[in-house]
Amino acid sequence: MRTRPVIDQARGMLMALTPCTPATAWEVLVEVSQHTNTKLRDIAAELVATAYEKPLPRHIREALLEAMARHEDSQG
Repeated sequence: MRTRPVIDQARGMLMALTPCTPATAWEVLVEVSQHTNTKLRDIAAELVATAYEKPLPRHIREALLEAMARHEDSQG
């Protein structure tokens, strides 16, 4: 349960930046986690760290952009 706040923060960031629904933000994070073989809490922590000027690792950034594009295309 300690990881829930960082996951919620990451979902909020995606919702503000894309914009998307909470469900879509969750699906994007899950996809990135699965495609990069990285724990979801670690993906979320890396995304939140970008607010403090820490760059997003390349493999996560690329997977995030791909997942967001897939969801954008499915939205119409």
